[in-house]
Formats: sequence, structure tokens, C-alpha cells
Amino acid sequence: MINAVFSKIFGSRNERFIKKLKPLIDSIASYEPEMEKLNDEDFPQKISAWKEEVANGRDLDDLLPEVFALVREAGKRSLGMRHYDVQMVGGIVLHQGKIAEMKTGEGKTLVATLPAVLNALSGKGVHLVTVNDYLASRDSEWMGKLYNFLGLTVGVIVHGLDDNQRKEAYASDIVYGTNNEFGFDYLRDNMKFYKEQLVQRELNFAIVDEVDSILIDEARTPLIISGASDESTTLYARINSIIPMLKVERDFEIDEKAKAVTMTDDGVSRCEEILGIDNLYDPKHISFQHHIMQALKAHHLFSLDVDYIVKDGQVVIVDEFTGRLMPGRRFSDGLHQALEAKEGVKVESENQTLASITFQNYFRMYNTLSGMTGTADTEAVEFSQIYDLEVIVIPTNRPMSRKDFPDSIYKTQKEKYEAIAKAIAELYKKGQPTLVGTVSIEKSELLSGLLKKMRIPHNVLNAKHHEQEAEIVAQAGQAGRVTIATNMAGRGTDIVLGEGVKELGGLHIIGTERHESRRIDNQLRGRSGRQGDPGSSRFYLALDDDLMRLFGSERIATIMDKLGMEEGEPIENKMVSKAIENSQSKVEGHNFEIRKQLLDYDNVMNQQREVIYTLRRDIMNAEKLDDFTDEFAEELLDNIYYPVEQAKGRPLDEETQEALRSSLDEVFGFSRRDEFKEGVPEREVAEKWIRESLDVLANDAGEQYEEILRYFMLESLDRNWKEHLLNMDHLREGIGLRGYGQKDPKEEYKREGFEIFRDMLGTIKENSLRALCHLRIEKEVSEEEFQHKEQQGMEYSSTEGEEKKKQPIRRENKVGRNDPCPCGSGKKYKKCCGK
Repeated sequence: MINAVFSKIFGSRNERFIKKLKPLIDSIASYEPEMEKLNDEDFPQKISAWKEEVANGRDLDDLLPEVFALVREAGKRSLGMRHYDVQMVGGIVLHQGKIAEMKTGEGKTLVATLPAVLNALSGKGVHLVTVNDYLASRDSEWMGKLYNFLGLTVGVIVHGLDDNQRKEAYASDIVYGTNNEFGFDYLRDNMKFYKEQLVQRELNFAIVDEVDSILIDEARTPLIISGASDESTTLYARINSIIPMLKVERDFEIDEKAKAVTMTDDGVSRCEEILGIDNLYDPKHISFQHHIMQALKAHHLFSLDVDYIVKDGQVVIVDEFTGRLMPGRRFSDGLHQALEAKEGVKVESENQTLASITFQNYFRMYNTLSGMTGTADTEAVEFSQIYDLEVIVIPTNRPMSRKDFPDSIYKTQKEKYEAIAKAIAELYKKGQPTLVGTVSIEKSELLSGLLKKMRIPHNVLNAKHHEQEAEIVAQAGQAGRVTIATNMAGRGTDIVLGEGVKELGGLHIIGTERHESRRIDNQLRGRSGRQGDPGSSRFYLALDDDLMRLFGSERIATIMDKLGMEEGEPIENKMVSKAIENSQSKVEGHNFEIRKQLLDYDNVMNQQREVIYTLRRDIMNAEKLDDFTDEFAEELLDNIYYPVEQAKGRPLDEETQEALRSSLDEVFGFSRRDEFKEGVPEREVAEKWIRESLDVLANDAGEQYEEILRYFMLESLDRNWKEHLLNMDHLREGIGLRGYGQKDPKEEYKREGFEIFRDMLGTIKENSLRALCHLRIEKEVSEEEFQHKEQQGMEYSSTEGEEKKKQPIRRENKVGRNDPCPCGSGKKYKKCCGK
């Protein structure tokens, strides 16, 4: 109440923020006459001069008015588009690392050019992140005219580029690409062996287009690079065959809200009987238990043409928010294999995680992060808590004139779709264009079938035909056009009204049901009424829609019965619509908790990931690696000589001495030294021997010494990190059970995860030094040298008679000139590092 009164008197925080920017907008406008006088060739020169000033310490904020004015003039000359004042406001908001909420059609693509050019002056690069390859290519080409006019370089990162093309694109002043491509390039860079192979530069400044889609809708799915594991896939088909024998409620229960399945006691007994085992929950049968749960989810919680489709013999995920296909992405934890078994296609091997990161943690690594969208305000709390991003609602250039009608609610799906088809027919007859939003491919094709029977021409736009989506959506505002689209198909494409359509009422939006998130509904509505155009929208709901069925439809059904409503008659009531919005709000809160929990767990992994990736980069970039070998040796010797320190001068018992000697030999290969036979060496002596061993290696390896050190260190790090990710996955799967012991699962995950990580770091160092201290470089031996083997002091072995040619012994970890090169190039050592 107090906040409401305060807002009335002083205006909301948003209004006060916008008001504060007026002097800055006036300052930009004051430079316009000066910029209009410039010749075309002056523009790149000014950019070049400003780059030099920034390199010498000039603050970007000081340059903002002048740079924005230059970009405005460049837009007029290169694109025939002049930035409005409200677009200048949007540009300032983005530069300050905030989210600009701008309605559809307000020109977000053009707005991004302002902070992009300003931040490109730093020379550290600017990333513009879009939701798909089409938009990345379109925007880079379209806005590239403006950037090139200013003398700036533009790159685009899309699927299918090789490393050289990616490196060249990332070197540009401004880079367009998708969230997936940027994220995967970061992970791939942290799997490379040589700094010359890295493609990305520093993560400096990012503008995320459709920021709600990328940072919220996709935040539940982490980016994972994986490799096939060796486990067999036959069990998936076997378990799939028993699922039809299990009945809902008798053998298992379904919680649709939580997307979870729980076995009943009867179900457990039935599975034990079918599988011929005595106890499903015995640890040795944990694989059966896991496969049954995933198969039940596949059959009863995931639907064909809703959650996934089958295309070219493969199960392809459908994005629940956008309706787009996600080729290459797979459900984790065996669920994808369970779906493949269900659909009778080839069951691919389960994958083992090699590298992974959530979008939340990837985008938080940028020095400055900003974003734009038409709908962010409903998720302002999440943007603030997770990303520390403030949402600023930018005023529209022209007043909004769209009419949003109350929801029409029907008893059944049949009544609802008949009403929608009837409404479309009336609009088609009138000539008013209609865009129909559906939540799934299945529903879009159902409605299409009804319209075909009524002989109403229409376009169906769903994930099965997304290649043409932008072109079809762009034409959706033409007179008499009917377009059916899954929720966010064609997002980022403007719908321009055709001739005479404004007089007919503009574009009419029909929603076939409410989404879990109010924001997705608002995005659909926002396709109409751009730049002050007329437009209208209405949602049609049924009591057996998923949202209504799961969240409070009984109360509404009672109201409808009391009113004595007949079949086909809708209820239109603002209180009912408000109740539905409250249901959506609850679901949004639930989904926020899921994303927050994912982030809480990934934050543990993120701390570990930062340590490993920093160590990896340090090893990769270091000219000399002796500091690392010295540090590794010191830590290992600390552990090995710990009993000696504890003894405080007292003699060690025989068993402890033997264990200590065994460790020193196993890691450092001390048994080769005659002095080692005399007993446990002093620590200082051990340090001297390690250094001597590495000096011998350095002498034999010559110029390749540093690369050999680098190879074995990185190889040990990567191998152990991969195993660590698997161990952490297993820990995460079972950590929920700690709750039964009155322990906080998250705290236990942190504690146990830290212990596993600490042990893993020790193993990396131990494996690296073990390999290096045992390694010996053996040069290729010529025929003449064979004849003088006694003089050369080499060992030989003859196991098949004296008449056989004698060969030199190759000890483990020796690198011969004909062996594969340790650098991982795939070439022989003599033709690579041993040149």
C-alpha cells in the first residue's frame, strides 16, 4: 500500500530511471547537426581515433553521447533508419548492463547497434547472442552494413564452422551467434591442448536478444559435451517390453506437476517377478531400478509430437517453450535411450559427460551482461537474484492500441476447438489476418485438420517446418491470412500489416490454451499491435487443458455447472481469468525453484570448473613449466613424508618405512638409483633426485621438453576431470537420500564434492609426475649402432633364438622416434615434435 502511494506521488522506480536519462538523450541530440556534416569517409576515422583514446584510458561513458550520435547518423546513411529517442534509451540501458524490455516491433535489433559500437571501441570484442542460426545470420548481415560503414568488422558464429572460421569470426569487433554456439565453444576451448587452437577471446560484453528465452526458458538444460560410454544398451529394450504389463495406480503413480513417477509396493513385486530377482532395491540391482523409472517416464510423461518427434530414425527433442526442434541435444540420465526403445528406433550408447556448464554460469562470466526482450518484467525477480540484472521497461515510440479480450473458457477440448475454428472462419470471411498460437505440434496439426475440412486456406508453422518460419511469419499480417504456429515460432521476425488491414482491426491473435508462464502468453499477444498498429487478442481455454486440469479447474467447473451452461457455451469472466493467472504465477514460482536448485548444485561444480580451467589455461599458456613440476613435487612429497614429520625425529617402524619407500618408487621411479637401496632418503635428497630425473628428460628431449611436460600434465588433468564429472553425477543422483538422515542434501553435496575434488587434484599431480619421472626418450638406432651395442651400453633381448636380429628393449613410457607423438597430433614422434 505504501509503495503504491509512493509510486503515485514520485512515480515508479522505472519511471524515475527513464526520467534521469533525459539530459543524456538531449546531449546525444545536440551532436546530431555535427554528425550530419561529416563525409562518409570520416566515420571510420572517428571510430579509429576513439579506439586509440579508449586504449589510452578514456572512459566509454564519456564517449557515449558522441558515439551514439555517430551511430544514429550511420544508421540513416547505411540502412535508411534513424534511431528514435526511446531506442537511445534502450541503448543506454544495455550499455549499463541491464535488461531493456521493449515491445515487439520497437526495433530491438537496431537498438543493439548503439552499445555494440560503443563497447567495440575497447578492442575486446562484443557478442550479440540470438536464439537461432537464422537470426544470427540475418542480423549480422543486416546490421553489418552499419558496422562496416563505421569501419568495424563483423563475425557470425553458426553451426557447421570449423575452428579456423570460428577463430576468425571471434577476432571481429562484433560477433553474432547463438547461445549454444558461444557456450559450446567455451567448453571446447577448455578441451584443447595448445593455445593456438583456442577460438574464443575474453568474454567481455554480451547483449542477449530474447534474454528471457535464453537465460530463463533454456536455463533448466545445461550444455553438455559428452562421449559414448562402453555400457551396453540392450537393457533398455528388455525393460521397455515389460512396461505395458504395469498399470497406473496399481503398479505406479504419476505426478504430472512434478513430472515424476513413483512405484507402488505391488509394482515393485510385479517387476521382481517378471525380472526373476528377489529384491529390486538391492544395490546390485540398481541398474534395473533406474531403467524401469526412466522407461515409465518415457511412456507416461513424454508424448510424441509434444515433447519430441521421430525424424530420420532418431528421437529429436522439441523445445517446450519455442516448439523448435533441438537436433543434437539429448535427454540425460538414460531418458533419451528409454524414448528410443519406446519408439522402436536404434538405441544409441549412453553418454559420459566430458564437459558441462549451465547457461546461468556461462553468461555470468562476461565482464558486462545485458539483454533485450518484449517480456521480462514478470521474471524481474529471477533476473535480479540469479544474474544481478535489473529490468527496465522502455516506453513505446507510439501508444499501444491492441485490445486484449477476456479468455473464453469451455468445458471440453472438442467445444474449444470448434469455437476456435468458427472464430477463424468469421475472421477469414471478413479478411482480417489471424495468428493462432498452439503449445505443441500435435495441437497445431489438430487445428489444421479442422480448417482443412472447412476449406480455409492457412499456413502451419511448427518445429517440423521451421526452415520457412521467418518468411511465413513475416507474411502473417496480410489480408485474409491465417497462420497457425507453435508458441514462439518465428520469434524475432516483425509482422508488418498488409494494405487495408489496419481498417479491418489489424492482426488478431488467438491463443489455444494458456502456457505455464504468463510471459509466453504475453509474447504471443505481443506479435500484434506493433508501433501503435491496431490489433486484438483472445485466449480460448478448456477445463481439460493441462494447466486448468492440474491447477484449480474443479472450482471453475463448479461455477459453470451452477450457471447451468450448455454445451458449446463459453464463460467469460475477469475473476476466472485472474484465477488462471494466479495458477500460472504458482507454476512460474515452482519452475524458478527448479532452476535455482539446478544452479545451487551447479555452483559447486562451477567453483571446481573454474579451478580446473584456470589451471588448464595456465599450463597451456606458460612458456616454462618447471614451476608447475616443482609445485606438484612439493605437494606430493608433503603427503608422502607426512609420517616422518609426525614422528618428530623418532625412528619409523619397518612397515611405515616400507610404505614410504614404495610410494617414492611408485611415483618417482627411485629404484633405478643405487643410493635408494640404503634406506629412506631424506626429503631434501628426494627433491634433488626428482630434479635430476627431470633434468635427464630435459637433456634427452631438447627443444621438445616443455611440450612433453605440457602434454602429460594436460592429459592427466583431462582424464581425471572426466572421471571426476562422472563421480559427481553419481553423487548428485543419490544425494537426495541424505534428507532421510536429517541432513541437508545441498550441504552434503558441497562437503562430499569438495573431498572428491581435493583427491582428484592430488591424483592429477601424482599421475603427471609419475609419467614424467618414468619417461625416457630413446633415439632411433641405426644398423651400425647395433653392431657396436656393447660400446653403446644398451640392453637387448633375444627370445626367439640367436639367429633372430636383436632388438633394443623399449621400456614403458619411453617415446621412440616411430611411436605416436605425445602431443596428440596423430603423427610419428620423428615427424612431429622429434624433428
